[in-house]
Amino acid sequence: MRAVVQRVNGASVVVDGETVGEIVGQGLCVLVGVTHDDTPEKAAQLARKLWSVRILQDEKSCSDLAAPLLVVSQFTLYGDARKGRRPTWNAAAPGPVAEPLVDEVVAQLRKLGAQVETGRFGAEMKVSLTNDGPFTVLIEV
Repeated sequence: MRAVVQRVNGASVVVDGETVGEIVGQGLCVLVGVTHDDTPEKAAQLARKLWSVRILQDEKSCSDLAAPLLVVSQFTLYGDARKGRRPTWNAAAPGPVAEPLVDEVVAQLRKLGAQVETGRFGAEMKVSLTNDGPFTVLIEV
């Protein structure tokens, strides 16, 4: 699993003109990509990392501050544009594999006590955020 994690001061996801997920104030916007060999155990590992990674202000984590997370599925994180002019998506897991694993990341975060908002899997989403810093990291498990 791969996640692009951005420290934000607010973020939201809109689908068909409707806000389906929103966090206010300091938190993390997390784009999650799934590949073919990912497992529920990797999803749990990613959730623990997201909850405890110290990238918020003053080297705090979401768990330290009870800061919210906005989790959005993003198959394009496994795109490969090294050859030609069009990326290939061969490394991205298909929806029936990826969706339950993204859901598992969310479920594990909530089990840890996190406030989690989400996008809508497979939908055309408009993600808006205010990147705080800016501060963006890539996490792979």
